[in-house]
Amino acid sequence: MAGSTFASATDLAAAVRAGERSPVELLETHLDRIDRRGDRTNSFITVLADEASERAREVEAAVERGEDPGRLCGVPIAIKDLGYAKAGVRLTYGMRPFAENVADRTTVAVERLENAGAVVLGTTNTPALGHTVRTYNELVGPTATPFDPERNAGGSSGGSAAALADGLCTLATGSDVGGSLRTPAACCGVASLKPSFGLIPRDARPDAFRAHTPFGVLGPMARTVGDLALALDVLAGPDDADPYSVPRSDEGSYTGVTDRSADDLDVGYSPDLDRFAVEPVVRETVGDAVDDLASAGTAVDRVAVGGPEKSELAHAYGTQATVLFATNVREMNDEFGMDLLNDHADDLADSFVETVRMGRGHDALDYTTLDTVRTRLYDAVEEALEGYDALICPALATLPLTHDEPLPTEIDGESVSGLPMDWALSWLFNMTGHPVVTVPAGIADGLPVGIQIVARRYDERSALSVAATLEEARPWADTYPELGD
Repeated sequence: MAGSTFASATDLAAAVRAGERSPVELLETHLDRIDRRGDRTNSFITVLADEASERAREVEAAVERGEDPGRLCGVPIAIKDLGYAKAGVRLTYGMRPFAENVADRTTVAVERLENAGAVVLGTTNTPALGHTVRTYNELVGPTATPFDPERNAGGSSGGSAAALADGLCTLATGSDVGGSLRTPAACCGVASLKPSFGLIPRDARPDAFRAHTPFGVLGPMARTVGDLALALDVLAGPDDADPYSVPRSDEGSYTGVTDRSADDLDVGYSPDLDRFAVEPVVRETVGDAVDDLASAGTAVDRVAVGGPEKSELAHAYGTQATVLFATNVREMNDEFGMDLLNDHADDLADSFVETVRMGRGHDALDYTTLDTVRTRLYDAVEEALEGYDALICPALATLPLTHDEPLPTEIDGESVSGLPMDWALSWLFNMTGHPVVTVPAGIADGLPVGIQIVARRYDERSALSVAATLEEARPWADTYPELGD
């Protein structure tokens, strides 16, 4: 493969800290690969060559002075162009009307990454406000999975996932309100973590309270479970700017959990969460991964997941999620002094306009009472997790989709609605708030298949432990496409 562009963040940071690697040369290697390979996936909205080079020189100078720049010393990272901001860098939210918008502050998550020594090399592609399950917008177009340029990277953190899978960065960030970390991870064969609500602070303004319905979070993406744990170590912990942020537990670093013994783990397995149609190729690939996990010594049992019917859950999620997007647009209209849908309709995807209009049509009382549906689902997931370290299930019902094909109206011979809630098995856990690690389950027909590992709230350690065991039993490091240096 492409040498250092596919090395782990853990190894690269250690090499830079020891003076064995130059962060300047490391960055140049990645920027060169972006220059030669970036068009294949269209992962980035903005590449920060000059800013990143200056930052890399600062890290190098610190190392030469005998200082330790931090746990991500010199690691080239990419940040999603939504939910993350770096002062002085354009922040587009995946929308053409904001093509020239520049962030006036740096968000807490980006500050923490940079304080740990990371080098931000660019911002990654996302659909408008992250509203859908494929990454495409009118500003820069679609993002492809490196496994097949005709297939989409998934949304909404598709740019970050594709950049990782293509060796264009070493770590990346995303956000998730219905699967936006997990869908791209599944489509691109990388790892992601949707943390428990409040574990990674998000200093949203003007409304710091809006992300609870459904639970919207920030999270890391990586090519290894160890790197995912390292990024969580850097990002997790309270901040006064986030009223929902929570203290870390006193159990120490997340990176240590990757050493937990396979035979010390018990997991429940559901091939469809008792609600979803899943294509046989996905079911079989996930099943093979579960078998390998069991062969490694982990106890695996089939479990049932009760609670409300999918149609009732989809109505609840669809109502609350569309209200969230409509609220976001109202805030942007006020902040920027515009009427986004009326003034810029030609610059927005039809799906985005429809999502916002749907959200504007819901009744406030109906919106709030739907939390009773969420409560029943939460209780059911808790019951399914009883006695287990984690619950595992597929991330998506099919293989990655092309850029243009409609969402499925039939899956495994069963008629479905053609909506994202039939294709992704992820959004249920945004309703309940459980943490989810998604990792590759394997390759089918040349395309990646993802598996979700769900743990109790604030028990990210168990999810990471199961993920690390699966990575050892069924490694995916050599599955990334050979795209040249």
